[in-house]
Order: sequence, then structure tokens, then C-alpha cells
Amino acid sequence: MFAWQGVTRAVIFSPRSAALWCGAALTALLAACGPGGAPPAPAAPPPVEVGVVTVTATTVGLLTELPGRTEASRVAQVRARVAGILQRQLFREGSEVKAGQPLFEIDAAPYQATLASAKAALARAEANLMQAQAQAERYKPLIEANAISQQEFVSAVATQKQAEADIAAAKAAVQTAQINLGYASVSSPIAGRIGRALVTEGALVGQGEATPLALVQQIDPMFVNITQPVADVLRLRAAIASGKLKSAGDKATAAVRIVLDDGSLYALPARLLFSDLTVDPSSSQITLRAEVPNPKGTLLPGMYVRARLEQAALNSAVLLPQQAVQRNSQGDSVKVVAPDGTVSTRTVKIGSAKDEQWVVLEGLQAGEQVVADGFQKLQGKAPRAKPVPWSPAGAPAVAPAVAPAVAPAASPASAASAATRS
Repeated sequence: MFAWQGVTRAVIFSPRSAALWCGAALTALLAACGPGGAPPAPAAPPPVEVGVVTVTATTVGLLTELPGRTEASRVAQVRARVAGILQRQLFREGSEVKAGQPLFEIDAAPYQATLASAKAALARAEANLMQAQAQAERYKPLIEANAISQQEFVSAVATQKQAEADIAAAKAAVQTAQINLGYASVSSPIAGRIGRALVTEGALVGQGEATPLALVQQIDPMFVNITQPVADVLRLRAAIASGKLKSAGDKATAAVRIVLDDGSLYALPARLLFSDLTVDPSSSQITLRAEVPNPKGTLLPGMYVRARLEQAALNSAVLLPQQAVQRNSQGDSVKVVAPDGTVSTRTVKIGSAKDEQWVVLEGLQAGEQVVADGFQKLQGKAPRAKPVPWSPAGAPAVAPAVAPAVAPAASPASAASAATRS
């Protein structure tokens, strides 16, 4: 029944009308379902844009981080070399001093008197020599004329020689007295920074032994004594001998970077000087020494540091930005974008860090694209990605370079991993 303009009317469908109405409804339903007879599938979401880096195999120096201690390049103990009462201290503790700069004054009066006495003895010896020479010269013509005996002439010549020897001894005594008088003024043997005074004015020093007065240390440049287990050295040499790794070059020019105790990197590079030939029997370690400039005195003797040095190089390694590698307790992995846009997770083997990048030893091949930015967009099931070249913040974007056909760095992985983690 239908209500229309206030009039109620009853509509009665005949069987034929009912069939027509059902057919029309079925036709409309089939038209809405599409040609296949099923509802249309929802449209696929567009691929998300992510920043990628293209994998390129290259030769990478393997950095080894080893513990070390700083040491002054030159150390000199200032000592009293003559006995006496210390009268004055001529320096400020903790300051820089120059080589030859006076530091202490010892009572010099006794040594001045000794020098005066030695000079007087020298004058007396010179007078005796003058008399002996005159007598020997006077006897010379007399002995030729047989006016005196041979014995008298020989005695005159001997007296002259003895006077000459007395002068030599007197000169040596004067020189000794001058040296001792000079020692009364204690000077710095080297240039460097002086520490605290070990004695004070009024103390008796140098009585029976050379009393330590102060310590001067030259801290520019500074030495860093580095220790490395001998087992790691042997493994590294074996890897280089087998061809899995290659030597990093001449040790005399090898660059070393110093990491301070707070984790910061020291601004100036160091230079490796030598590797000791003797193994410490108590610790089974070899000592290496590096030299680092220290113009501002940032490094102090005895500081604990860590030294990063390049001892070997890996031919077929991959460098990735550290943000591209996901590290957790299950292992290290990266996101790889396939040519069709699919994204997969790949397990990789990581070596050491180099210039804010990870050295990847295994798991990647040249030419693959690794996600470095846009991880938050890769959510949900089977995400599809649109790779775009990624560049570090502040650097202009560059197109991905064509990677050479290089096999994955799998063969030297074990040796490289041992070398980098030593």
C-alpha cells in the first residue's frame, strides 16, 4: 500500500509484474558487479619514495682500535750536581721553560772561594815556570862551554818541565772550580713544561747524591704507547700472506687517529713510529709507538687513549652509511630494494667503522640498492618502494654511479673480521 496525496491505495502485483520487477533488479545488480561478476578489487597504493645508496665494491682500509697511554717525548730530571743550601726558586710551577733557563740557585760562596784559590795556584805555577825557564836558558850556553856540569843542566830543564806540569794542573783546577760554580745555578736541560718543585728554599741539596729538584717534560710532540695482542698480529700477517688482505703500506707513514677517554676524536693525526720486536712475556702483547702533535697541551702524560690505525686493506668491501644498517641482538641487517620495487630484509656481516660508515664484509652484491632514508614509510605487508638517490645532509644529491661487476666480498670475510675486531 502507498500513501500519496493523502490517499491510500493498494497496489496489487500480478505474477507477470513481479517477474519483471525481479529481472530488472537482477540486471542492475549484475551491472554493478562488473563484467566478471565479482566486486572490483581496491586500487593498489602507490609506491613510497625512499632514499637509497647503490652498492659499490671498493678497497677499504681496515681500522684497528687499540688501547694506549700517552707519554712525554722527552723527560728530564732537574738535579743538584753540587752540595749546598738552596737559596732561590726562579720559575713558576706548571709553566713552560726553555732549555738553559735558570731554575734554582744554590749558595755559590764556597765555590767562588774555591775558584779564587785555583786561580791563585795557577798564578803561582806560572811564576815558577818563568823562573825555571830563565834558569834553563842561562845554563844552555854554559853547558856548551863546559862551564857547568851536565847534572846541573839536567836539573834546570827538569825544573822547567815540572813548572809546566804545575801550570796544566792549576788550569784544570780552575776549570773544575768554574764548573762547580756554574752548577750552583741549576738550569733546565730541555725545553718543556715543568712540574712542582720537589724541594724548597733553605734545603740542603746535593750532599752525597744528586738531589732531584723538579721534573721537566716535553709534551709537544707526545708519544702514544699502543699495545696489541701478538695473536692478532699473527692472524693479520697470515691474512696478508695468503692474499685475503693486503698491507696498508709503509708503517713510517701510516696515519693514526687518537680517540680520547670521553669518546671524542683528537683533532690532529698521529704518525706510527715503530713496532717493538719483543713480546711482553707477562701480557703476550707487542708495543707500538705513535707520535702526535700537541701544540695546545691537550694531551697530558699518562692519559688513557685508544688509537685507530690502518694495518691492512680489504679489496672487495662495501661502505654503507651507518644509518642504513639496523643493528640488534639478532644480528645486522639492511633493507634492499629490488628492481620491481619490492623491499626485502638482508642479513649482512659488519666489520669496523670508517668515516661514519660501516664496512660491510658479506651479504651484498655490487649494484644493489640499499635503503638509507625513509624506513618509517616501509610499514605494513609487502611494501613497494620507489628508490631515489640519497646523499648525506647538506650534500648535493648525486645520481647513482654505475657499479662495476665485482663479486661479493665473501672470501676474505673471516680474516678481515678477525683483523678489524682485534
